[in-house]
Amino acid sequence: MFPPNATPPGKWGLIAGNGRFPFLVLEAARSQGIEMSVIALREEAAPELEAIAERLHWVSLGELSRALELLHQEGVTRAVMAGQVKHTKIFSSIRPDWKLAKLIFSLPRKNTDSLIGAVARVLEEEGIQLVDSTTFLKPLLPEPGVLTRRAPDARESADIAYGREIARHVAGLDLGQTVVISDRACVALEAMEGTDETIERAARLAAGKPLVVVKVAKPRQDMRFDVPVVGLRTVETMRRSQATALAIDACRTLLFDRARLIEAADEAGIAMEAFAPDAQPGGPANHPSSDPNDASRAKAG
Repeated sequence: MFPPNATPPGKWGLIAGNGRFPFLVLEAARSQGIEMSVIALREEAAPELEAIAERLHWVSLGELSRALELLHQEGVTRAVMAGQVKHTKIFSSIRPDWKLAKLIFSLPRKNTDSLIGAVARVLEEEGIQLVDSTTFLKPLLPEPGVLTRRAPDARESADIAYGREIARHVAGLDLGQTVVISDRACVALEAMEGTDETIERAARLAAGKPLVVVKVAKPRQDMRFDVPVVGLRTVETMRRSQATALAIDACRTLLFDRARLIEAADEAGIAMEAFAPDAQPGGPANHPSSDPNDASRAKAG
């Protein structure tokens, strides 16, 4: 658990997109006695957030000025950004207000990192610090090691090594976080569609061949936003798609519903392993730790 005395003072805000992420942040913060004022993105966030948030305001994706006004109104000085905003919506469905339109026009690159990074700078200029999105969820970041009962076999390990090399380059270009490999051939790269859709596309292309999924953080991952996430839906998609192994970056990938996720992977016969960001399969960073607490953390829910 994130220690309460390490949480900086001041009112907290949550900028909420879709999925489980905002719910988990709210629950974890509340367990530490912290209530958050929520700015929920109308096109993305779940209506159920209203039932658990003490204070919640809805804004549309393009309403940057309105979001800032509400954060100031709530007295927020620190904020967490949690939950996906579909990349396809960011540049196709968004109707920007004047402030956001001006910001988009000023960007040298029209990619997600550039846009959200620019929004983070605007927040800081307004006196609102955007903090690491995993601040309240550190137990969901796995240490290096095998997470499931079964470790990747020789075939899967070879595909993981090949996939991690490709994925690091792709992520470094801010194109996507996921690659899908079969027999050391790249079957699919993630673009704007997301991880699960990438796996489904790979399954169609591979026509029944076993697949390995590799998901990585960017080489210079900004932990304030777009942190890699794996949830139950991804494991179920892998099961349907004959994907037999998943490799992720340790300490930089959130495992939502971690205990249930690992149980589901075990039931499906899927091997999951977390690698130190620069490690390769079989490298020292992935050997079992001599510290028994490390081993228990790797398996803990």
